[in-house]
Amino acid sequence: MKRPTIADIADAAGVSKGAVSYALNGKAGVSAQTRARILEIAARMGWHPSSAARALSNSRSGAIGLVVDRPAWVLGIEPFFMQLISGVEAGLAATGTALLLQVTEDADAEEAAYRRWWGERRVDGVLLVDLRDDDHRLGLLRELELPGVVVGHAAGVPGVPSVWLNDAEAVRETLAYLAAMGHRRIARVAGPAHFVHTRERGEAFDAAAAELGLTSVSCVYTDYSGEDGARATRRLLSGADRPTAIVYDNDVMAVAALSVTQEMGIPVPAELSLVAWDDSELCRLVHPALTAVSRRVPAYGERAAAALLALVDGQEVADILLEAPVLVPRGSTAPARR
Repeated sequence: MKRPTIADIADAAGVSKGAVSYALNGKAGVSAQTRARILEIAARMGWHPSSAARALSNSRSGAIGLVVDRPAWVLGIEPFFMQLISGVEAGLAATGTALLLQVTEDADAEEAAYRRWWGERRVDGVLLVDLRDDDHRLGLLRELELPGVVVGHAAGVPGVPSVWLNDAEAVRETLAYLAAMGHRRIARVAGPAHFVHTRERGEAFDAAAAELGLTSVSCVYTDYSGEDGARATRRLLSGADRPTAIVYDNDVMAVAALSVTQEMGIPVPAELSLVAWDDSELCRLVHPALTAVSRRVPAYGERAAAALLALVDGQEVADILLEAPVLVPRGSTAPARR
């Protein structure tokens, strides 16, 4: 069907296009009775305002952007991003704002996406994920004067607020829980070392381990994939002093590790305890169900979207520290075998 226009509504109502424009935009110039009749006809015809026309009139695109600079297949298997996007969509739903998503595989392509989106007025602002040390994207936002919110910890960056979680409390809770069950050789299978959240979580691990007197806490870095997580697990379990507990930086790697333990004949949790970061449906569907750290990722995305919309509206937005993650014990952890 042809998309109805203001002219179509004017013909149906027997009034001028100017009168229709006044009525649809809530302006004076038509009587209350005429306005009501025009609005009723517009609704019946399925008329909606043109987003392009609104963008030209108020310099708004009605969309925010999110670039994920990882291989495209990651989005298909990484529950974190699916939960984050669902939360962002929930935060945008009531406002009629759209989410423009793009996947890139290098930093240059990501920068080009921001420049193109802003130059073409396709977005009103962007969410930044996977913050890196000395992240050039923060300077790019200031250069373009592009509103942006960091989903992560970039506190103290002028004009670019952060919505973040402090993992330190959950790290200490997790290590204290494992230590209380007699675990002394604990390993961490981490994500990429250049991400800020990977480094900060590592610093929290070191501090908690020192506080608890754990001297055999090691770390292996990966790309977050199940394949890399499985390889790291095999190396850890093939050593002379293999760990009795392993903490994974995401749920995908922890699930992959379960397959490795079956392959190597190491029972979980009788001989090895496993903990996943970011609780998800995956953690609950496998056997044994995985002990996990829950960060309430959908709420994380919703708060980030709300902060960005407020920033776009010209409001002052401070850094937002969300509720601390919590440990959810399940069947993959048990006391260490003496």
